Amino acid sequence: MNKEKICCVGLGYIGLPTATMFAVNGHEVVGVDVQDHVIDTINDGDIHIEEPGLKEMVKGAVMEGNLSASLEPVEADVFIIAVPTPLTENKTANLEYVKDATESILPYLKKDNLVIIESTIAPRTTEDVVLPILEKSNLELGEELFVAHCPERVLPGQIIQELVNNNRIIGGINEKSALKARRIYKSFVQANMYITDATTAEMVKLMENTYRDVNIALANELAKISEENKIDIWEAIALANKHPRVNVHLPGPGVGGHCLAVDPWFIVESAPEKAKMIELSRNINDSMPEFVVRNVKEILFGIGDPKISIFGITYKGNVDDLRESPVLEIIEILESENIDLGIYDPHISEPQKSEYGLTELEESVSGSDIIIIGADHNEFEDLDPAKLAPEMRNTKVYDTKNILDKEKWEKAGFKVIKIGDYSDYAWHKEYGVAELDK
Repeated sequence: MNKEKICCVGLGYIGLPTATMFAVNGHEVVGVDVQDHVIDTINDGDIHIEEPGLKEMVKGAVMEGNLSASLEPVEADVFIIAVPTPLTENKTANLEYVKDATESILPYLKKDNLVIIESTIAPRTTEDVVLPILEKSNLELGEELFVAHCPERVLPGQIIQELVNNNRIIGGINEKSALKARRIYKSFVQANMYITDATTAEMVKLMENTYRDVNIALANELAKISEENKIDIWEAIALANKHPRVNVHLPGPGVGGHCLAVDPWFIVESAPEKAKMIELSRNINDSMPEFVVRNVKEILFGIGDPKISIFGITYKGNVDDLRESPVLEIIEILESENIDLGIYDPHISEPQKSEYGLTELEESVSGSDIIIIGADHNEFEDLDPAKLAPEMRNTKVYDTKNILDKEKWEKAGFKVIKIGDYSDYAWHKEYGVAELDK
């Protein structure tokens, strides 16, 4: 393997693991970020995000001299752009970070360089936005300067192993660019790598997350319908998925994260008159925080000046990632109505703990009337409800993730309500879905 010098612009949830993976596989990597504390933290061999296994890898790569961080790009053989593409208020892609990152590397580009865009972008962004900027280098694109879109396809909490084991899509602006990009990823990717053009690669990434978002929207809509009909949606989905050609996803308080809550809008933006189902699904999933609040209010009907405890504010379990978290919208709605809140999340550290008003576990439930389970952290499954009950005014819990042991919590005196389940009368509950396999 040839040792390349790699400049990775963006050291967030994707950029830092990617830069580190290249570094531990023998390349000289300089990571670039605009935040001083990120640069200082990485150069000290530490990390500013939560990701299992990453801290040890960063420390080792820094100690070996293969990884460093800088506020400015440097000359390199390969440039990787892994900056965010958040939504604007109009639900369109904010490409300012991508544009700025691409502009920032222009002074350092030279013949035979490879530029890889890992940021998630709408179809034709490489062709219509990135390439016109790179043309300013006065290098012939595809012959002297090679360009590819290689979208990340990893899940926070599992990024390290998925970088290695997930199939990779390599979208070049021409065959030479694609082959050059595939060669660099061979440093660590053990799965298949599929070559295509850049625009197809852009669409593939968006399709993957849109498929999941639409499926979740179906589950959320079925959850609302199940409540109307006194059905436990969790049992119904488990039974439906016994069919060999059915894979209904699970409902919840909404959809968050850097991909599923954002990427479908990029498709809608590219073809607004045609992406009807995709837009409807997004709206269904965006409606879930209001749905949760409405249900909790019904459960608390008749209780004056209630206090609500919220356990978990991240967009998914066992991560510290707050991007697009639907639980933050639940909090915003409740705060707008001046409802007293106690918020607890063991995965959030300072200064975000102060920013979002988080407290310790005991304080969050003191005098509370209900607990909302907002994220499926492992810590919540292991809680002892018997220790929480004496601290609360009313012992109710609304589980949006179906992670609690209902029997254990009810023995401790809690009334347990799951999202999509108003079927406490059902006689067959004692059997359970597992019994049906026997």
